[in-house]
Amino acid sequence: MFAAALRAFFLWLAERRWLGRVAMATPFLRRMPLRFVAGTTLDQALKAVRTLNATGATATLDVLGESVDDRASADRAASVYVETIERIAAEGLDANVSIKLTQMGLELGVDECLAVMAPVADAGKRHGVFIRIDIESSATTDRTLEIVERLRTAGHDVGPAIQSYLHRSPADVERLAVERVRTRICKGAYAEAPEVAHQEREAVGDAFVALTQRLVEADAYPGVATHDPDMIQRVSAIARQRGIGPDRFEFQMLYGVRRDLQRTLLKDGYRLRSYVPFGTEWYPYFMRRLAERPANVLFILRSVFGERS
Repeated sequence: MFAAALRAFFLWLAERRWLGRVAMATPFLRRMPLRFVAGTTLDQALKAVRTLNATGATATLDVLGESVDDRASADRAASVYVETIERIAAEGLDANVSIKLTQMGLELGVDECLAVMAPVADAGKRHGVFIRIDIESSATTDRTLEIVERLRTAGHDVGPAIQSYLHRSPADVERLAVERVRTRICKGAYAEAPEVAHQEREAVGDAFVALTQRLVEADAYPGVATHDPDMIQRVSAIARQRGIGPDRFEFQMLYGVRRDLQRTLLKDGYRLRSYVPFGTEWYPYFMRRLAERPANVLFILRSVFGERS
């Protein structure tokens, strides 16, 4: 009960933009997300990617930001993604990018968002860099999947994320599996109503495994996004039982989270991709990470005060 209340509290904080502005302007608070955010600049993020690649891990780069409601801001965000893709290619890094469509002007309309995305998608196609389209709140799911489909129809190498807690996800995954679309499966980190999403942890976990199994069996190279050892064990067992090699899927984890488990997976021969966020707009992302695991609060406070001593 207490953990659920904390989760709801941090998700509420994630939606408070004015609190975000205060946090991002306060020197002490700016120290807090450093464990989970690679830096505020692209150079810092690429340095983190080089370090990950040296360990055998791959990466996906996320330019932090969301809920853009004007074209100029969306175009600026898109230009950062174009630069990111070009730098990945120029430096020969094993990485791709992850994009939230609300940052690309989704609230301005699907066609407007596609226009903003055009130079990013073209850069990805030109340099052979895959583009992951992040999934956000359920209010955006239909539009997000429509944009993924339209970009794929136009010949771009893109794929969505799907949240296992949504009741609709089995139908969405079935369509994606038939077309062998490269899809990330995650549990979901937004507050959703019971009629929209599973509320029980066990149901969310069971759905996660079932959706992953469908994509693995379809040879769609899913990204299995979890830090839960039980989920990892269940997915690994299914793969072994069906003779599915570790080259047909990859585990995905957040930058700075369960680094011990990330090392173990690499040691055991699994593919691992780290989700590497960077930028100044870290507040909503950081609050959702705390909502996923409230115990991170104490860990972060210890880290901050430890660095100050």
